[in-house]
Amino acid sequence: MQHRVILRIDLGKLEANYRAVCSIAAPCAVMPVLKANAYGLGVRPIAESLVRAGAPRIAVAEPFEALALTDLGVPLQILSGILPDEIAPMLRAGVVLPLVSEESARLISSEAVKLGVTAKVHVKLDTGMGRAGILWQEAPKVLHAVAHLPNLDFEGIFTHFPLAYEGSSGFTSEQLRRFRSVLDAAKRLGLTFRHIHAANSDAINNAPEACRGPFNLVRSGINLYGAFDAAGTLRVPLAPVLNLSTRLAQIRTLPAGTPIGYGHTYRTIRETRVGTVCVGYADGLPLALSNRGAVIIHGRAVPILGRLSMDYLTVALDDVPDAAVGDAVTLIGRDGEAEITVQDWANLKGTHAYDIICSIGSRVQRTYC
Repeated sequence: MQHRVILRIDLGKLEANYRAVCSIAAPCAVMPVLKANAYGLGVRPIAESLVRAGAPRIAVAEPFEALALTDLGVPLQILSGILPDEIAPMLRAGVVLPLVSEESARLISSEAVKLGVTAKVHVKLDTGMGRAGILWQEAPKVLHAVAHLPNLDFEGIFTHFPLAYEGSSGFTSEQLRRFRSVLDAAKRLGLTFRHIHAANSDAINNAPEACRGPFNLVRSGINLYGAFDAAGTLRVPLAPVLNLSTRLAQIRTLPAGTPIGYGHTYRTIRETRVGTVCVGYADGLPLALSNRGAVIIHGRAVPILGRLSMDYLTVALDDVPDAAVGDAVTLIGRDGEAEITVQDWANLKGTHAYDIICSIGSRVQRTYC
């Protein structure tokens, strides 16, 4: 017996995507961002694969994500803020911490002194994201106050772009100017950083200035999986990594005028061969696929009829007369000439690829090849 819904992750293509990002971002090194269980895809096999491909370090969002990877032999760093009670455990584990304020610097320094360790930190600048970090205008003053705190290794400095898909003109260009002004102020204080980074996946594709000096590191997340933010331009050649599939559960011939699904949002207009498919919104399918999306059976795209349920959906099978119960159904991926992409779902839902990938349900079996 096998799981009804299976997500297959092609690690060979993942590694190829990583190498493609490295080629475009050179001479910057590429740090994979594997937060949220590698966007829900399963962080352990993905992290191991990327380390084999040469990833020099890995970024995560919170402490337990870091603790799951401490045996991989590469530096791990938290990109988000750090809570006071998390500092000591992270220092014991050797995790690189974000320095987001003068207060956080003093707390990290104090805990490092108590533990007899040197804390590696990356100064997090808010140059326009408005979410977290030291405001760039206040950064020279904060850096002056913390530059000589004991047991701190100012290993890196970074910022984040909210609009990098628009390119390096406009606001992203202004963020780069602000970042460089802080670097100049830090240099006057005698602070230099081994790792300087700003570019995320959007910027790698659309803001090449963030992949050149003084920057020497970039962060790649969504691009690793062969997806990208469609609001921008893709300049990295990427291969789709994901294949989501399930099976046909039942086939019936329904008379004309038969209502289908919750709300009776669809009625057959003629006698129709209808298949019931073992997947629903509990598995991560957007409800927006109702009456609009499609699945692939025997290499043919067939339309979804009616509203998705939690565990099932229904499709028209008139164009696939040889379909049988138990047959494979491709939800994301290619079968013959037909293909459905993560971005196809994102377009129907009015969202982006991140949302689609992170929403794949917990009962979906992840397999790796």
